[in-house]
Amino acid sequence: MERIEHRACFGGWQDVYRHHSDALECAMHVAVYLPPQAEQRRCPVLYWLSGLTCTEQNFITKAGAQRYAADHGVIVVAPDTSPRGDAVPDADGYDLGKGAGFYLDATMAPWSSHYRMQHYIADELPAWVDAHFASSGARAISGHSMGGHGALVTALRNPGRYQSVSAFAPIVAPSQVPWGQKAFAAYLGEDREAWKAWDACELIANAPERLPLLIDQGGDDEFLDTQLQPHRLLEACDAVDHPLDLRLRPGYDHSYYFISSFIGEHFIFHMRQLSRTR
Repeated sequence: MERIEHRACFGGWQDVYRHHSDALECAMHVAVYLPPQAEQRRCPVLYWLSGLTCTEQNFITKAGAQRYAADHGVIVVAPDTSPRGDAVPDADGYDLGKGAGFYLDATMAPWSSHYRMQHYIADELPAWVDAHFASSGARAISGHSMGGHGALVTALRNPGRYQSVSAFAPIVAPSQVPWGQKAFAAYLGEDREAWKAWDACELIANAPERLPLLIDQGGDDEFLDTQLQPHRLLEACDAVDHPLDLRLRPGYDHSYYFISSFIGEHFIFHMRQLSRTR
């Protein structure tokens, strides 16, 4: 574990660490914001999963989340979006390979040797955070686009692990849209039954807990109709009476201008749940 960035921010510290991941068999960068309260007590942790082409840097430099994390006393952990390094397989294009891990555990060669992002996000990373920082053990998870898909799927696959989950413009039904279909075919193979284990709309049907979902979606998002299709999640939740707060924001697109406009509301949402476990 090596700290490679250390910057004062809203009374706390925005750090970036490099550490070895056994799950991914490579070194990973992870951004960790420690609010000022972390010097006095253990704090809940919000995990943020970023979207296609992103690294740990996008959220910490563009979302404006640190001010809200400092206000509420929340540690924010933002990992990279895929394994990295010369030995890690890659592909042409932005939507497969490095920067496009899709937060699943790949089963097909050559991806299966490194692309085990779900194991990393759900198991290895929280253990690393709890071992090195002032974590209270209470966890929330959120993300954007591919990372929104990752947040929803990770929470649904791990009941009891997270107190709350939210997402900005998530890929809610990757089995039904081009981004997800390309990634799933490569990482998981052509058996579409195997894809269901990584599709939020499929997981909702048999979810063992009714963890409330908060979704923000820009009404002018250029990917709304082709890749995101939030109506599919609404229909899936309605079918089983799963709690969902889907907020369509007119005029907003897919960018971090959208995320920074409403990230404060997501902190309030998460704190309502996290405060119950403190």
